[in-house]
Amino acid sequence: MLIEHYDMNSKFVIYQVFPRTFTNTNEHCVVNGTIEQNGCGKLNDFNDTVLKSLKELGVTHIWLTGLLKHATRTDYSSFGINKDNPHIVKGNAGSPYAIKDYYDVSPDLAVSVPDRMKEFEALVERIHNNGLKIIIDFVPNHVSRQYHSDSAPAGIEDFGAGDNTDFFFSPANNFYYIPRQKFSPGIDLGEGEDSYYEFPAKASGNDCFNAFPSCNDWYETIKLNYGIDYGDHTTHFSPTPDTWFKMLHILRFWASKGVDGFRCDMAHMVPVDFWDWAIKSVKSRFPETIFIAELYDVAIYRDYIYRGGFDYLYDKVNLYDTLRGIRCGNISAAQLSCCWQTVEGISNHMLNFLENHDEQRFASRFYANDPSLVIPSLTAIATMSRGPLMIYYGQELGEPANDAEGFSGQDGRTTIFDYWSVPTVRRWYNKGKCDDSKLTSEEIELRKTYSTILNLATREKAIAKGDFFDIMYVNYNNPTINPHRVYAYIRAFGSEVVVVALNFGYERYDCKFTIPQHAFDTLSLGRGTFMATELISGKRARKTLSPDEPFAIDLQPNSAAIWKLKTSQKKSTKR
Repeated sequence: MLIEHYDMNSKFVIYQVFPRTFTNTNEHCVVNGTIEQNGCGKLNDFNDTVLKSLKELGVTHIWLTGLLKHATRTDYSSFGINKDNPHIVKGNAGSPYAIKDYYDVSPDLAVSVPDRMKEFEALVERIHNNGLKIIIDFVPNHVSRQYHSDSAPAGIEDFGAGDNTDFFFSPANNFYYIPRQKFSPGIDLGEGEDSYYEFPAKASGNDCFNAFPSCNDWYETIKLNYGIDYGDHTTHFSPTPDTWFKMLHILRFWASKGVDGFRCDMAHMVPVDFWDWAIKSVKSRFPETIFIAELYDVAIYRDYIYRGGFDYLYDKVNLYDTLRGIRCGNISAAQLSCCWQTVEGISNHMLNFLENHDEQRFASRFYANDPSLVIPSLTAIATMSRGPLMIYYGQELGEPANDAEGFSGQDGRTTIFDYWSVPTVRRWYNKGKCDDSKLTSEEIELRKTYSTILNLATREKAIAKGDFFDIMYVNYNNPTINPHRVYAYIRAFGSEVVVVALNFGYERYDCKFTIPQHAFDTLSLGRGTFMATELISGKRARKTLSPDEPFAIDLQPNSAAIWKLKTSQKKSTKR
């Protein structure tokens, strides 16, 4: 029942934030509003007060989502930036994953558009000065349909500039083409001078290799060619494809700016051979850079770690999906044992989360519909492994995503396509004060609970560095426990031991957990009665750690308990 020992870097906490909406203080945004109507957050808003508050919350890394220049309906042509055709832009603000210039910062985020890169560089310095690290998106699978870099260093050629468009596939091309076909998606491309025209059509980003993507396809993006011929599924990686060199240069460009890590969008849609080559090349110059893969196939987890070189992977289809199923009532908490077994040997490479920009908010009516129910799920992602965890801005305040902002509609998510502000975050930000004067008592309490759990996840040695032991296999027939709602495990590091119990149910359980002899043997646990502390509430009590006597935990409905014992205490009673 034990996950083996690891020698990994310290556990950390990522705060994913969308700058466009994070510090936007407009209280009266209109549906489908322009940047002039609704406003937009800026990089300069991330001042020392904001960064200090996030660090106190327990954050170690800030992921700036939507930093790179992407397609938008906002006209910046007066600043020498090419205007995008509005018919192939999603929402007024545009998708942050339709990159139009890999070497530039979104002008939306700048106070002074001409100085946008300087403002970013200053933010990197502030983040580092506050003892935090910065992660940005690397979007390798696709670009916007009108990609053009006006900021690339001298000698860097645009994607597609040298392509032979007569072929569906060529190893030398950056894109895939549908010869003799006009781009004809299932959306309105306009008429006359304002219409969008593309000939020959290029394949769309979600592997749509025809000229007729639907409105549900990624029609606003173009698929990049890494040397795979999707016509006959052959690979052409030697000589090294041009796309590989261009992407490597982009990664090194941002690493040289002080970026500490990359969250790699849809990494599984890019061949693992590229990642093996590129990650090694980046780390040869910037060895501390971390790479996080967004992927959705457990079958390729190990390949992308051991061969691809990724430090961490999204564990969406394993732990996230299981926790959501437990919370929504149709999956047993016993399935959590399957989660750690699925990633046994690589669990510390898993990035765990409950929310991100792609998923529905925990507090939304589409999910839990109540932010106070988050405690067992949050405790699970924070304490089950040594791997990092991530929260999405506003999650710590119980943001329900009730707004229908425009392009995205009311779907339980915070929009990434529209100019908007987020009600809970706006009240916490409070025009830069970052206080609780405008928060409800429930929001204040929830943020305090998040801060407690996030901080103990990185500071408690047994959680950040310790080994894991699942004790449920000897407790499934325990009459004091409902195994469909309750789950428990041990984390241990040296003399420090924590016993974690989660209750996803609406009933109180006076649990008497059996801790098997195998746990004592494997973790080298000390036996005895010790003074213990429950780390979430701060309560103290004497607890007995023994294979011959149950470990008692009173679990309130929808709660968690983390009892910490230090087994080397001199006054312990040996048994």
